[in-house]
Amino acid sequence: MTSKRRPWAFPSVATEPSVELLLASGNAKKLRELRELIEELGITILTPGDLGGLAQTVEDRPDFAGNAAKKASEAALATGMWTLADDSGLEVDALDGAPGVLSARFAGQHGDDAANNRLLLEKLHGLPTEQRGARFICALALARPDGTLAAEIEGSARGLILEEPRGSGDFGYDPLFLFTEPGHAASGKSFASLTPLEKTAVSHRGRALRKLASLLPTLVTAIT
Repeated sequence: MTSKRRPWAFPSVATEPSVELLLASGNAKKLRELRELIEELGITILTPGDLGGLAQTVEDRPDFAGNAAKKASEAALATGMWTLADDSGLEVDALDGAPGVLSARFAGQHGDDAANNRLLLEKLHGLPTEQRGARFICALALARPDGTLAAEIEGSARGLILEEPRGSGDFGYDPLFLFTEPGHAASGKSFASLTPLEKTAVSHRGRALRKLASLLPTLVTAIT
């Protein structure tokens, strides 16, 4: 079988003994995406489920960076492990940055992607293309076992909100988000219509993780 090649690569930081990192998230889709990316660095990933579960962090900060930092610090203190947390979402220009930190519960119930997408379309109904600009943001926070922060990173991707879903992916707002940044093969496609490799190359989370990867060679000694 021919392996698929990425248009970019993460540097391996694999060491002996194995580097272990806790991903502080209860979102199954987000965990899958983060795990696929981070394991390429040669790091062993653990999830809250691997540890018997963790208390859920109350995400009450006003921005993505604050929520990511809080989640990482609380999980690190609870487990004594190096911990990576993510907070991400969608900011729509015409809605003054909403849904923002409320992206996962925009329609009320946490994690109801279909309802969130319907509400977004309702709020943007009738707006022309030039007024449907938006961006995805991903904030990452890496916490030491004592809860202090070792790194805070942000990645973003620019696009616009479509008038109807496009693509077969079902992660969050992906079916409505049309990536529009020039100079990329993915430009003009919805996130939901991209392959995992294509999406990671341009997504907010992929960009944030590549920034983190560039820092890991200097952090990995401390982690081990």
